[in-house]
Amino acid sequence: MRKKSNLLLHERRANRLGHRAVAGVDEAGRGPLAGPVVAAAVLLKSESFTSRIDDSKKLTPRQRLAAYREIMRKSHFGIGIASEKIIDRINIYNATCRVMEKAIKNLPVAPDYLLIDGRVRVRAPQKKCFISGGDSKSLTIACASIVAKVTRDRIMEKYHRKYPAYNFARHKGYGTKEHFRKLKSHGPSPIHRRTFRPVKDLL
Repeated sequence: MRKKSNLLLHERRANRLGHRAVAGVDEAGRGPLAGPVVAAAVLLKSESFTSRIDDSKKLTPRQRLAAYREIMRKSHFGIGIASEKIIDRINIYNATCRVMEKAIKNLPVAPDYLLIDGRVRVRAPQKKCFISGGDSKSLTIACASIVAKVTRDRIMEKYHRKYPAYNFARHKGYGTKEHFRKLKSHGPSPIHRRTFRPVKDLL
């Protein structure tokens, strides 16, 4: 993980512009073949963490869970979720925009500035800064990435219990070799994204 001072460069820039309620926004689940896309918006009450805070993909499941629990205690957060049916209807890009907007609206404290991972067309009245690879460059976006990832993983673990033949608990819907084998053996489940290949090719 980078030094925390480096992870706060964007937050400090927003502070110098007069903003005091800076929220980070990120998503999890744009690429999988099954399940929802989830976004989180996080507004920190404290910037002091004992857990490792970084891009959620760089953390082990144990590290993510420890970080998630600490973030829950030290932040205000909002969640947005779009199901696979919504993704199929409006496409993954538009679904991602929608869940980010929902996450921001679901924050219990209104932010006055947004740090958003990537370049997603998010409609929100606040001033915004779009940061490519933001989950490795901003503490608040990294926190949002962890919250979104853990939230989505828990959803997929519930789906695993409902559709155990696909082993969603292991691959979380991503296109692993195991998932491809299960998909070919059993066909698409109700939570597979019909507009995504290779799911589309099996219908």
